[in-house]
Amino acid sequence: MTDSQPPITAELRHDGRLLHLTLDAPKANILDARMIVAIEAALDEHVDLAKTRLVVFEGRGRHFCFGASVEEHQAEQAASMLEAFHGLFRKLGELAVPTAAVVRGQCLGGGLELASYCSWIFADPGAHFGQPEIRLAVFPPMASVLLPWRVGGGGALDLCVSGRSIGAAEAHSIGLVSRVDDDPAAALDAFFSENLAGASPSSLRFAERAARLSLDRALKTDLPALERLYLDELMKTHDANEGLAAFLEKRSPKFGG
Repeated sequence: MTDSQPPITAELRHDGRLLHLTLDAPKANILDARMIVAIEAALDEHVDLAKTRLVVFEGRGRHFCFGASVEEHQAEQAASMLEAFHGLFRKLGELAVPTAAVVRGQCLGGGLELASYCSWIFADPGAHFGQPEIRLAVFPPMASVLLPWRVGGGGALDLCVSGRSIGAAEAHSIGLVSRVDDDPAAALDAFFSENLAGASPSSLRFAERAARLSLDRALKTDLPALERLYLDELMKTHDANEGLAAFLEKRSPKFGG
């Protein structure tokens, strides 16, 4: 992909009732500032609140998304990175249009946060999910709010504190993934046709707002506190800055505790 090519491909399907957004920067489909701006622009341009029943996110190539940009996590960029990244979720919340993720391959970090926010995740059997931020000596603020709401406190602790990845079957067993299918895109398309295509778009948005009421409260109260914890405390430590630097420099980190 060149700088002149947009990192998002948008397509209206089902007579405009479904907006399909492809993260189009293989192989990693990184959610950097440019990708986030492109997603928001596509939402502004293509979501029709009188018509859109579902917004679908899918990754071009073998993987869904390796996460947010590590370069943009560095101390001098962290505040603007969090503002832009979390702003995407606030925008999705304001739209309140149902969302789904079609996941193949790796779904990591910010990619898992985006997928976890979605109403449904349809996954290939070979998909893997993880929040590996702790391996860079940082933590994921958005996942720290999203995952307890989605999979419970124990599951959130496991993924956020261990940094381990889990397969599609385990992700389904803990409630993270809605369905595992050899063709997740086709399975989601059938689900849409059966359950959403004929529904009232305004009533779907009311149902989304109602089902997400506790999450919306947490995003308004807990997420700002986590942003402060990240920026004002974590990013002032040696280890957080060392973990990010070591990753970018492709060397082993030297943590001091």
